[in-house]
Amino acid sequence: MSKFIQTNGRHRTIEGWPLVFTVLTVICVLVGGTVEFLPLVLMEGNIPVISSVTPYTPLELAGRDLYIREGCVNCHSQMIRPFRDELERYGDYSKPGESVYDRPFLWGSKRTGPDLARVGGKYPDLWHVRHMEDPRSTSPNSIMPPYDWLLSKTLKLNDLPAKMRGLKSLGTPYSTADIDGSVEDANAQAENLARNIAANGGPEDLADKEIVAVVAYLQRLGTDLTKLTN
Repeated sequence: MSKFIQTNGRHRTIEGWPLVFTVLTVICVLVGGTVEFLPLVLMEGNIPVISSVTPYTPLELAGRDLYIREGCVNCHSQMIRPFRDELERYGDYSKPGESVYDRPFLWGSKRTGPDLARVGGKYPDLWHVRHMEDPRSTSPNSIMPPYDWLLSKTLKLNDLPAKMRGLKSLGTPYSTADIDGSVEDANAQAENLARNIAANGGPEDLADKEIVAVVAYLQRLGTDLTKLTN
């Protein structure tokens, strides 16, 4: 009993020193967090490798940044949970290895709009252009606001090499050739997308507009797994 009172007294004393108590608490949290986090970083193969998953192309990478800039992740998740209702609506459940090159990941936690983890290839390129320009033209009950400026705002690609070098330093397997030719590769993919959109009755001269990068990114989502079956 006396030992309890003595210990309790010391604890009360520490509680009476707000700064000391805060520092000790922070130290405890940091130690505990480090113990839990380090194994995930140091263990090789912690995330199962999927051979068909490859890094984003330069244009897809630019589109992903625009997707983040416009706040799309606030309304659209990219993580299908292994529940029957989600599998029937969205497709196969999401695998950890699919997002191994996503920095930051965009799993999301809110679905004002549908999950987009398997949207790639579900609709034609032109559908995405129309949807961004006027969501109600493709989805009559949509409450999504229009993003029509994507069709007129010039796409900037000059920062792609620096961006890819940064991702390479974090482990994304971009080669020197990939980085050096990133702007040219992005422009070539943008030209192909723009030609396809125009050929199907869509707007012309979109090759240098932000919309093509967003479409490229959306059309990539969820397609890595289908490479295994094709």
